[in-house]
Amino acid sequence: MRQKELRIALVCYGGVSLAVYMHGVTKELWKLARASRQFHGGAGELTPSEAIYRELLETVQDKGLRLRVLPDILAGASAGGINAVFLAQAIHSGQSLEPLTDLWLDHADVEQLIDEEARPWSRATKFWAQPLVTWLFTRPGNAVSDSVAPETRAEVRRKLSTLIRSRWFAPPFSGLGFSDLLAGALVAMRGAPAGDPLLPPGHPLDLFVTATDFHGARQLLRLHSPPVVEEREHRMPIGFHKRTPSGPGAALAHPLELVMAARSTASFPGAFPPLEIAELDRLAAKRDWEWSGRDAFLRHIMPGHFADRDVEKVTLIDGSVLVNKPFAEAMGVLDMRPAQREVDRRFVYIDPHPKTVAITDDNRTTGFFRTILGSLSAIPRQQPIRDNLEALQEQSREAERMRRIIASLRPEVEGAVDRLFGRTLFLDRPTTKRLKAWREKAQQVAAEGAGYAFVSYAESKFAGIVDRLAESIAAAAPEEERPDVAALSARLRSALAGAQVDRLATDGGGASVEAIEFFRSHDLGFRVRRLRLLARRLARDWEADPEISDEALDTARDAVYRMLSLYFEAEKRPAGDPYFAPLAAGALEAPLAALGALAERRRLKQCDEQVEEMLATTLEEMPKNLRRRMLLTYLGFPFYDVATLPLIKNEALTEFEPVKVDRISPEDAKSIREGGTAETLRGTEFFNFGAFFSRAYRENDYLWGRLHGADRMIDLVASTMDHRLPDAAFHDFKRRMFMAILAEEEPRLTAELRLVPGLMHEVQVKLG
Repeated sequence: MRQKELRIALVCYGGVSLAVYMHGVTKELWKLARASRQFHGGAGELTPSEAIYRELLETVQDKGLRLRVLPDILAGASAGGINAVFLAQAIHSGQSLEPLTDLWLDHADVEQLIDEEARPWSRATKFWAQPLVTWLFTRPGNAVSDSVAPETRAEVRRKLSTLIRSRWFAPPFSGLGFSDLLAGALVAMRGAPAGDPLLPPGHPLDLFVTATDFHGARQLLRLHSPPVVEEREHRMPIGFHKRTPSGPGAALAHPLELVMAARSTASFPGAFPPLEIAELDRLAAKRDWEWSGRDAFLRHIMPGHFADRDVEKVTLIDGSVLVNKPFAEAMGVLDMRPAQREVDRRFVYIDPHPKTVAITDDNRTTGFFRTILGSLSAIPRQQPIRDNLEALQEQSREAERMRRIIASLRPEVEGAVDRLFGRTLFLDRPTTKRLKAWREKAQQVAAEGAGYAFVSYAESKFAGIVDRLAESIAAAAPEEERPDVAALSARLRSALAGAQVDRLATDGGGASVEAIEFFRSHDLGFRVRRLRLLARRLARDWEADPEISDEALDTARDAVYRMLSLYFEAEKRPAGDPYFAPLAAGALEAPLAALGALAERRRLKQCDEQVEEMLATTLEEMPKNLRRRMLLTYLGFPFYDVATLPLIKNEALTEFEPVKVDRISPEDAKSIREGGTAETLRGTEFFNFGAFFSRAYRENDYLWGRLHGADRMIDLVASTMDHRLPDAAFHDFKRRMFMAILAEEEPRLTAELRLVPGLMHEVQVKLG
């Protein structure tokens, strides 16, 4: 049976109180991942809505596709960053996301967030402002009357009065109080029952949130003239990269580090004070938490400030000031993701308010204050994502281009392999020894036959291997002693040139003896690309052939992925070796020693023997028609590689598949209600702050987030299939899912008792 991983990179925009809606959406992704984990052999009970997701995966399997859902890249800005942080923790640890729901519904209210010193009864408050407040928010045409529903205006006016009469010239909300709320939610997650992590053991998980460094970090630019220029960098992405543990409950990071990420990205200017490191130290003292990795973490996220010894002076404000749509950070880790199955990579972004509003939407002159406010607030939030999407589309076009090139080369390559080995290849039993001899002969003939093109191929290959080796060595060193990757790459290349390893072409054609030995010891990319080609042909080219049984294809696919796993395990081995770490730290001084130690730990030649033994066994058990195709592809790979490697931008160690982009918003999820954001979400009122003034609004938006999230999760799963589900089955899944969600949430949502029954009626009318 065909196997596929639906890998999701989730991007959560900033949206002020619309973050409550985004939480509902992210909760559905969490629930789908929980159902997928159990479907693939995990333990744990499922809720009624999760059981429907599992049933959907079973239906997809009945159609010939065994699908696993893996949300493995998360990025967020502002309040969307909070959702990304908590979702990442739940995915990595197997903990429940329910405590974040309680945080949003119970505590995301202006009366909960306001600083004790800023409340109307404190000495810092402005008692005299009450008449002014009354006039401001009751006069005709005021902001509350224009942007808030009639039934909620009294509540909003009362809470606005509290805010406006708070302390002089200072943010009304408490920074430490906000940090403590976030910490409390993390503690609640840790205290709730946990299941297994939602990603397979060893699978990478990346989390990014954006923060804005108010003063900026000093950066040096090296130019021709003058030689050095100083700049200030205000963007500060806070990133976490972890591999999934094998058991439940492991934290993604120290809770203070997660609090710092969530608190800094959501420090809305004017509402919250900027985050300073001293606030986290006060929180640590308040909760009696030891933060032993404090310096290492701060060095990791703000190396410039750490080098300048001014970390304590850093002030961080809302990430959406500069980056409200953090696609670039998520895109940056695509080349770090090994794939051992067919991958359907999706970038999914949550945009709760996709209908953009012009900064100047009338005929008024753009005046002084309007220009300032638009520059500080509106323009950064409306910046389009076209550049990011074009980059993803170019990657997808590159992958398709490579497929077309390989398809056009196939007749010539298979003819060359046939001429090289003749009938002997297909009559002899493909033992491990014979496979090795055939492979080496094919590689030599491909190199010699490439002519002058071999120099370009070998140089591209050599440069890529050296860069990868530098990254692997640097990653294995302790963070505080980690060598610069670019400097290490240059140092490795210089040392290899001294050993004549870079003599890539000889007079007789092909590489030198030294270069061949280097490639055999270190060229992981070639080995992975070769097996990936087999996997793609098994999944895409040979599956439709009626002469080849599904059982034979399944057996071959499983064997290829097990072979790939051997190489990926070899790649990870040095990073966990404590004896290799000091060699990696000193690689700039002794590059060849580090390189030799790396080869000893990866043991690629031994992996080759294991792979060819597995391949020989698999080939022997195959029907002859599939065996022939497998051999032609495996032995023909050097010919393909010589032609295509100089054209691609990476070594194809990663997913290297077309990337699809999906949006989740009220404008896209129309199974229940055709209307968009304005017709469903209440948090849009009062300039997107509405849900912070009313629990009824938060409950409404959270529930719609779950419903819209479920609507689009079912769409995503269904879109991975080659053949569409019948409309009746498709709509039945959605109807049952919506009713299950409404039944699950009804006991919790008590602020507006007509909300759930009204939506149940809508579902029944629309979907039957």
